[in-house]
Amino acid sequence: MPRVTTYALRNASPAKTRADAVVVGVVAGPKGPRLCDAAADVSTAYGRRLRPFLSTMGVTGRAGEAVRTPSRDEVNAPLLVFVGLGEDPADPIAVRRAAGVAARNVPNAASVALALPSETPELVAAVVEGHRLGGYTFTTYKSAKSETTEPNDVVVLTGIARRADAVAALERAEVLADAVALTRDWVNTPPRDCTPPLLAELVTAAHKEVTKGRGAPEVGLEVFDHEQLAEMGCGGILSVGDSSDAPSRLVRLTWAPRDAVAHLALVGKGVTFDSGGLTIKPSSSMVHMKGDMAGAASVVAATLAIARLGLPVKVTAFAPMAENMVSGTATRPGDVITMRNGSTVEIANTDAEGRMLLGDALSLAVEEAPDLLVDIATLTGHMQLALGDKVGAVMGTDAEVEVVLAAGRAAGEQHWPMPIPEEMKERISASKVADLLQHDWVRWGGGLYASAFLREFTGGLPWAHLDIAGKEINTGGAYGHVPAGATGFGVTTLVEIARSLAEGPTGD
Repeated sequence: MPRVTTYALRNASPAKTRADAVVVGVVAGPKGPRLCDAAADVSTAYGRRLRPFLSTMGVTGRAGEAVRTPSRDEVNAPLLVFVGLGEDPADPIAVRRAAGVAARNVPNAASVALALPSETPELVAAVVEGHRLGGYTFTTYKSAKSETTEPNDVVVLTGIARRADAVAALERAEVLADAVALTRDWVNTPPRDCTPPLLAELVTAAHKEVTKGRGAPEVGLEVFDHEQLAEMGCGGILSVGDSSDAPSRLVRLTWAPRDAVAHLALVGKGVTFDSGGLTIKPSSSMVHMKGDMAGAASVVAATLAIARLGLPVKVTAFAPMAENMVSGTATRPGDVITMRNGSTVEIANTDAEGRMLLGDALSLAVEEAPDLLVDIATLTGHMQLALGDKVGAVMGTDAEVEVVLAAGRAAGEQHWPMPIPEEMKERISASKVADLLQHDWVRWGGGLYASAFLREFTGGLPWAHLDIAGKEINTGGAYGHVPAGATGFGVTTLVEIARSLAEGPTGD
């Protein structure tokens, strides 16, 4: 998304701040709504009129609420916007969501002042990140000009505006928001314009933008084409991509700071469109399959963000890219594929293609001997059925699952642990002609089966698998800081994993 808005911190009164719109947070409570502490002088300006005024306007403070009203003499702005914080104004997740709601309720305001909870650096970051992402739009393919415009200037009103840690929190939030927005842009892009070669070009362009100029981070970039993948023995990637006229690609990014204290390997599934192959999907199931590359987009964006933040963690990221189509060169059920690590796999369902890409990419990552291996993928509908469209599934080695869950909590993304039962080992080994069976037609536990399959390519390393199927695209209306369309789910969790490795197990 184009960057046109400038964010700043200011220690000032919301009632006296000049702006086109002033946003104030409202806390819900058993005695009725009240304005948050950051808007205390607005409460003073209204005095006894505030409670009946809020009641008349229907303001309750519930999360997701936004009420706009022209101001009189109470604030120095023509528009006053009340946004609900829920019952806990100190919760960064609630504040992030409220800031996102605020961003969609200040149309055509050139300048906006945000009087939301911002007493700590964490809350400052939540306000900035939420507002940036809540106002995200994707208009590349719109012929008509939008009737609303982004503000030029947004001021976060906070008593800690001059503190270095608050300024650093704002800067970090903008880097994270850039990464999430980049992921959203790529996932929103139509599949005709985001084939594997074109996605690799988009990654190359983003890499160039991040690494240009004095003081920019040094991030290595390698793009492997079809011929190179064949030479590398990446049969899994090619078994999917050879069905398409658009040849497969593999992108590798490397961030290797001299002061690195740990090595993180990231792998993301990059199926740029998934028709299901010869095991073709129903037409209704193809509608959002441009988002099947969200895992690859996430690891690329997260790696670039980690580098921009200068985190002392080496990151090696692999983004395998392929298009799963129907053709005379498509893989057939019953084919046996040799993977990068030498394992042979019998194909049973060409619509279970993501694990083939990931198997090769995980094998390449294992060869780098990282301290932690994390993959992210829109892998199985089973996990979407189990957890819905807002909660990701996490599987892997026990300690690493806990690392991801903690990172998700810190990043404000919801994840839930799922098991890999021992009986899955027997199911994935049931092929009579190959080492592994890519899929079986047992109706139950398909997401657990897929995780057990991936585990075969992790080399026994500490590993976590994030299944974000159904989370990559919001098919409903906007909520919190999440718009309709691509969400960028998982990016902030990946960055937080790197930050937790940088801090070490004790947080020192």
